[in-house]
Amino acid sequence: MKTDYWLLLLLAALWGGSFLFMRVAVPVLGPLPLIELRLALAALLLLPVLCWQGGLAQWRAHWWQITVSGVFLSALPFCLIAWATLTLPAGVASVLNATTPLMTALWALPLAGERLTLSRSGGLLLGLAGVVVLMLGRGAGFSADALLPLAAMLGATCCYGWSGHMTRRWLQGVPPLVITTGMLASGSLLLLPLAWWQWPVVSIGAGVWGAVIALALASTALAYLIFYRLIARLGATRASGVTYLVPVFGVLWGALLLGEAINAGMLLGAALILAGVVLLSWQPGRSR
Repeated sequence: MKTDYWLLLLLAALWGGSFLFMRVAVPVLGPLPLIELRLALAALLLLPVLCWQGGLAQWRAHWWQITVSGVFLSALPFCLIAWATLTLPAGVASVLNATTPLMTALWALPLAGERLTLSRSGGLLLGLAGVVVLMLGRGAGFSADALLPLAAMLGATCCYGWSGHMTRRWLQGVPPLVITTGMLASGSLLLLPLAWWQWPVVSIGAGVWGAVIALALASTALAYLIFYRLIARLGATRASGVTYLVPVFGVLWGALLLGEAINAGMLLGAALILAGVVLLSWQPGRSR
């Protein structure tokens, strides 16, 4: 059991590191080529595992649902995040990524027929306040240059929230490895023409290639394999606790390796967003 919690920390470190790797590679490669490499390399690593487990038949049986999910759960949000990290610090991007449960709760109203309870309303308001405080804490103000990267990050988490509900509706009972490998592979195929068109003409250094490989193999393929193991051993609820740890590592890696500043506004915004996520998941009377 102790090993599983070390794996939970490793997973948070890998997913938190993805913002660092994008921040390093995206100014040279551009968002579309970077995400194409991330999707394709991760899919190539996971595909032999899928074949070994006999999951190709299930992929073929649900190919169109997996393809649509691949657009809205990987290709599109990854591109939006990569574009946002052209200007947003890695730590700020990782904190904004933690609004995914807030978006999931909003989508639950029309898609799952859930009610907007008092605790959920409070969680959403706290999360919104956190986003505003985070932006003001950066001293960015409300200019278009400041708002567009923030809107891209929120658009990405909005995609995550929608596709999370639709994946549960369309792909109930399909193994997670089948869904993830199929999404990564289909997303990379759909993105390939645009990535080819946007491929940079400048030479790409070893540091950028290292960030790409780490992003694809460590923060994507390996991270998903660890996540599946944790779900199997700890259950989905406890495994989802990684949500609270990813921003911590995102901010930490950005500060240690990129020299990003950490100020009081950023910490307060992150605290409000995470408090909103906790309040959203809190259910009175539910057993521990």
